[in-house]
Order: sequence, then C-alpha cells, then structure tokens
Amino acid sequence: MSLTTTGPTSRVYFSQRLRLHYVDWGNPDAPPLLLLHGGRDHCRNWDWVAEDLRKDWHIIAPDLRGHGDSQWSADGNYRMDSYIYDLHQLIHQQHLAPVSIVAHSLGGNIALRYTGLYPETVQQLVAIEGLGPSPRSVAKRAHLTLVDRMRTWVDEQRALAGRLPRRYASIEEALGRMQEQNSHLTPERARHLTQHGVNQNEDGSYSWKFDNYVRSWAPYDMGYDEIEKLWERITCPTMLIYGRESWASNPEGDGRLAHFNTAQVVSVEGAGHWVQHDQLEVFLGHVRRFLVQN
Repeated sequence: MSLTTTGPTSRVYFSQRLRLHYVDWGNPDAPPLLLLHGGRDHCRNWDWVAEDLRKDWHIIAPDLRGHGDSQWSADGNYRMDSYIYDLHQLIHQQHLAPVSIVAHSLGGNIALRYTGLYPETVQQLVAIEGLGPSPRSVAKRAHLTLVDRMRTWVDEQRALAGRLPRRYASIEEALGRMQEQNSHLTPERARHLTQHGVNQNEDGSYSWKFDNYVRSWAPYDMGYDEIEKLWERITCPTMLIYGRESWASNPEGDGRLAHFNTAQVVSVEGAGHWVQHDQLEVFLGHVRRFLVQN
C-alpha cells in the first residue's frame, strides 16, 4: 500500500506540564479512533493503517511522552501511571469518549490498563502484543526484592545519564539500523519510519527522536494481580493480536486470556512483534472486520 500525498495535521496538547504531540487525520464527524504506538516508536508508524481507515474514522495518533515530537520528561521518569494520565487527558480534552483504540506493545499495555480503569470511555479495543511481560517473566521478577529492583534502577539511570544519543552520519545509516531491528519491513516502509523517527543534529548527523530514558522501567509498578483485575473490568469488545514469529507470549497459551470477559485472540502468520507492519493487509482485514462487527 502506497501513501497519498495528503498527510495528517500536527497538533499539541498538555499533560503534567509536558507539551505532547499528536496527528489528526481529519474527518471529525466520523467516530473517533485512537492509534497508540509502542516503545521507542512514533505516531507516524501508523500512517498505512490511518490511510486505510481514515474515510470511516476520525483518526488521532499521539506521540507518547519522550517519543516522536512530544516533549521529554525533565526527570527522565516514564512510569505507566503518567502514560495512562496522558491518554486520559487526550481523550478528555478532545471529547473523544466513547472512543475506539488500536494500540501496539507499550501503547497496548497503556490502553488495556486505561480501559480497565475507565471502561465506560472505550467502545472497542485492539491490542497488538500489549499485555506486557509473560507470566514466566513476571514470576522471575517476583523473586527480586525491592532493594534489588531499586539498586538495579539506580544503576540503569546512572548509565543512561552518561549515554549520549547515538549519531548516524546519514539517513541511510539510520535506515540500516531500522532494518536490523525488523527484517520483515519493506524498504519503502523502513525508509518512511526512519525519516519520521529521526531528527537532524546541528552537525548534520541524525539521532532517533525518543529519549534514551524510556528504556528504563520504574522499580515498582501496579501489582500483577491488580493488572489482572483491570483486565477483568474491561467491558468492550477486545481483540488481542499476536505475530506467530514474535518473541511475545501468546495469552491464549499462557493463561492470561482467562482474565478477559470479552476478548478474542488472533494469531498472524509471517509476522513478528510489529504485526501492523509485517502483515499489513492481513492486519487491516482483521481490524476492519472487528470494528464493523462491534
């Protein structure tokens, strides 16, 4: 699928004093559809999805704090509660509820927790590999004491403080890194994602837009049993999408699906973690049918 020359409009909103960016694909009289990207990604990774759905939906795609063209957190903290608040502020300020949401990875995790907190505001939800760590990973982390987690986090923060954003001599060099990360990407998509994912530095080099501190997770979060209770509070139709070639654990096999009342799981052949890129047409087929049926 090729992109048209008419792209979205950039807009901003404010949350916890941060200037956050989103793109609006127009068609304001249509039902609202939010597209949430994953970690170290940006809102323009949804362009092919937005192009296909924009005639039937009012599509808004935000850049998470510390990502894309949104402002970085001054203290380098990127906690889930702040991400959830940002999403709630966007929906509240733009009067989007009841809204449909399609979200990937970190964005999916945010959207699922938000929907459990405010089930009345979400009409339909698609989460692409968004449930977070597998039960096995959670069990392994549970053996770590708070002291262990805090000391690890402190070490990570100090290391990130000394880590300068990587500089690439050219767009081509950054493009090569993008292709290393996801071998499923076509050259056209990889270039598009790279061009929208970098800033040019004063010396002419290029660096990724995201803040390096988004790599570090807080030493404490909601308890896993509390997250499961949020999943149980979700009342809207929910589709959980997984790539068969992904590293992510499928909730249909690891038991997490049992915590959902209205969810279905879809597995996509020939796709890794970025299902919406790896098998775009198949992904769009599933999403379109789901949105129309519900």
